[in-house]
Formats: sequence, structure tokens, C-alpha cells
Amino acid sequence: MTTILHLDTSARTLDKSRSKHNSISRTLADSFREQWEKKITDTEVIYRDLGANPPDFINELWIAAAFTPDEQRTTEQNSLLSLSDELIDEVIKADIILLSTPMYNYGMPAVLKAWFDQVIRVNKTFTFDLSRGDFPLQPILSGKTMVLISSCGEFGFHVGGVREKMNYLGPHIEVASQYLGIEKFYEIRSEYQEFGDQRHIKSLSYAHTEIINLVSQLI
Repeated sequence: MTTILHLDTSARTLDKSRSKHNSISRTLADSFREQWEKKITDTEVIYRDLGANPPDFINELWIAAAFTPDEQRTTEQNSLLSLSDELIDEVIKADIILLSTPMYNYGMPAVLKAWFDQVIRVNKTFTFDLSRGDFPLQPILSGKTMVLISSCGEFGFHVGGVREKMNYLGPHIEVASQYLGIEKFYEIRSEYQEFGDQRHIKSLSYAHTEIINLVSQLI
């Protein structure tokens, strides 16, 4: 059985009058799940709506708790880390992380950064050892796949594009995800949203086609 951890992060949620998402990234991620579940009917899905239920931001007390050995933690420290433990357990169970996110100010939404800060944790998802020299961090998990579904108001964020150097979304997520055991990373991006012209329609249509092709490739 394949387990998918599906994370939505957009601040835009469901338009109840139309029973449809106002969010492009959410809609595309739903399309991926629909295509996948048509082919793999016994898929287990763990779902989190980070946009509607943001994780707590980490603070000094959280950091102190995370770096305290398990057997030495106080009840209060264990309580501070309880959400992190829960989120990490979901990552551990997942074969595929399906992550949908808009680009906000050329980077990730705050709720998504909060999630990464909760799940990338010393001695849980990575180890730290100075004997490794200049690269002391090493992931504990392995063998996982991430499918990043992103939406952008502008365009040209791909390698070689006119806004390549302004893209702090996909590259940041890809680097951070290495410490969650991600070994295969795919991004499907819809652009031109703020323009709302034929280029946007074409980009959105192409994203739907890429989703169908990627599902077939992964299966």
C-alpha cells in the first residue's frame, strides 16, 4: 500500500457556493490525488490543511526541548514537542509527500515554513556530527518522493527563465526536503495567475497534463 501525505498551504480555501477551491494549487493537488486513486485504489492518504490550521512557530523553549535528550525532557518540554512528534510521524509513514503551495512574495507561505521547522528536527529526521567535517548534517529518513504543486502570479521562474533568480520557493523546498528523506523531487508549476490571460490558461492546462503524466510515471 502506498501512503500519501497531502499538505495544502494556500490561504485560499473552499468556495462553498460552488463547492470548488478558490486556490489553484489546491485544485491541482486534488487533481493529482484523483488521478492517483483511480489507478491505485488502496492508497492511504494522510491529509493536513496547513492553510486552515497553521502549525505553531518554534521558539527558544521549543529549541531547548528539541536539543534535550529524550530521557531528560520535562513534561512541559514533551508537551512543546507533541505537535512536532505528530507531524514527523506522518512524514515517516509517507511514501509520497504531495505538497501544494502558492508562491508568496517569491517564497513559501509562513505556514509552510512553520511546518518545515517543526518536522526538520535533530535526532528525529537528521543527525548532526562534526566529525563529518563541513557537512555535519545527515538525513535519517530515505527513499521518499515529493511532488510539489505550486502556483505563481508571475512567470519565468524555471531554470533559465526571466525570474529564475527570484524563485525562493521550489529551490528552498527541494533543499529542505532532503532532511525528510526525499530522494525524488518533482515540481509542477502553474504561472501567470495575476495576468489572467491566455498564457495563464495555457500554463494551467499544461499543469493538468503534467499531473497525468507524472502519475503514470510514478506508478
